[in-house]
Parts: sequence; C-alpha cells; structure tokens
Amino acid sequence: MAKRIMVIDDNPAIRKILRNILEFDRDWIVCGEGVDGRDGVEKAKALSPDLIVLDVSMPVMNGLEAARILHQIMPDVPVILCSLHTDRMLEMEAKGAGVTAVFSKAENMQTLISKARELLKTA
Repeated sequence: MAKRIMVIDDNPAIRKILRNILEFDRDWIVCGEGVDGRDGVEKAKALSPDLIVLDVSMPVMNGLEAARILHQIMPDVPVILCSLHTDRMLEMEAKGAGVTAVFSKAENMQTLISKARELLKTA
C-alpha cells in the first residue's frame, strides 16, 4: 500500500512541485494539500497522512504553530518543516514544536526525498 503524504504550503507552485517530486516514487501518494497552517491541520485530521511536509512561513497559522498542533493530535506522524532559510535557531524551535526534520528549499530536492524515505520507513 502506498504511503500517504500531505503537503502544506501557501504557494500553489511550490505545492505542485512538491507533489510532483514526492509522487515520482511509486510507493508514495500525496493524499492532500493545505493552503495554510490552519487548513493543513484540519485536512490532516481528516486524511490521516503517514508524513506531513510543512512550510514554515504561511498566513493564518505558520508552520511552527501548525506543527505543535499536529504533534499533539498525531504524535506518531513525522513532520518535515520546509523553509527558504534554515539556521540552528529555527531547527531548535522546530524540534520543540515536534518537527521530525528540517529541510531548506535551497537544498537539492533529493535531500527532501531522502529525508522522506527515511521517515516513512520508521512510520
């Protein structure tokens, strides 16, 4: 059975890119998309994904706030937080919010795939 991944990002172009990259692996399916943190949390409750890929900077509810809520309601679902700029402070804040891994959008997308693959093996 395919692993179910949810993508939460306010930029539709980024959501499409992430969907295309993640669905390149035939063992994965993007089961849903969220347009901001609040929308993502509500959809994640309904969709029960195996992994969540979440942008940090979004309107309505940012990624760190959403990660805290997701971690409370779905503690076993790994979350990859994506940001244009990552640093030690963001990584520490993300860990405190229940984020499993941090990915910089400036990195090679293969890094995201590797992180997702590693997390889905343990999920």
